[in-house]
Amino acid sequence: MKITTKELTLTALFAALIVVGAFLKVDIPLPLYTMHFTLQWFFVLLAGFILGKKLGTLSVVTYIAIGLAGVPVFAAGGGIGYVLRPGFGFLLGFVLAAYLIGLITDILNPVKLWQYIIPATIGLVAYYSVGAVYFYLIKNLYVGEAVSFAVVVVQYCLITVLPDFILCVIAAGFAKQLIPVLKKAVGFGVQA
Repeated sequence: MKITTKELTLTALFAALIVVGAFLKVDIPLPLYTMHFTLQWFFVLLAGFILGKKLGTLSVVTYIAIGLAGVPVFAAGGGIGYVLRPGFGFLLGFVLAAYLIGLITDILNPVKLWQYIIPATIGLVAYYSVGAVYFYLIKNLYVGEAVSFAVVVVQYCLITVLPDFILCVIAAGFAKQLIPVLKKAVGFGVQA
């Protein structure tokens, strides 16, 4: 995969923005696990919208790689051991979400706000689906705590899905305004 300097810079910028988003958080203590509502999702959305499927995904993968290398950029730290945390699945969900948001945005070529909300919502479903399944598997198979999938959905998805959907709408509004400006100013926008 050949990447230009401009693409590399923007990819690194969005990885850095996701890091910043991890520290803009509200901790939600729950019986099984403390959830962190962060602004990472907002920057993942923008990465998918603005960078497209290839570079948006790369920016999220870069962020995750930095965290797994030991830099404490995740909402609750960093290091390779993070993969055994139930919440790590939501970070993996960011990867699929960024890809789908970029792919669908490229296909739709949105003009109106509601057209941007479609890929954001599909990305949200992907993000939560991967996160919930991973959470369930880690809790039941690694941690050894029997937790039903319904409990995972109710306690760890329903609590933050509405605020995350609001972030989808806000990011869609930002993307609607930013993409035309970026295309005009620097010749950059959603890439195939």
